[in-house]
Amino acid sequence: MAAEFLDSTALRAAVAPAGPGCPHCAALRAPGWESVAAPVGEPLLACIGTLRDPAVDEPTVLERHAPGTGYWHARARVVPTHFPYNRCTVWRCPQCRRGFLQYTEAGGYYVDHRLRELDPTLIED
Repeated sequence: MAAEFLDSTALRAAVAPAGPGCPHCAALRAPGWESVAAPVGEPLLACIGTLRDPAVDEPTVLERHAPGTGYWHARARVVPTHFPYNRCTVWRCPQCRRGFLQYTEAGGYYVDHRLRELDPTLIED
């Protein structure tokens, strides 16, 4: 079964405001993109959808950043139509609803699993 596509409005509604998390998920710290050894999944997090639009064959690799931020910055905007967000799955803690994005960068000679906490105030259309 394919993951549900979430646009920016649905994404904001699907997760709790940013915060330290609950005892179940508080150990996950990834305010900006963080490399992790493997994707984080159940039972710690539950997959709730994807930002990859099924109507788009090849999502753009163009990025969009606010002045003074970049890809790895903790305050970088989350723009679901731009890279890397347009290739992310959306996860949340089943207890407190704190949200996370996951993306796997597959380079020529490596695979890098990345995790980022989701701050709904940073989501842009």
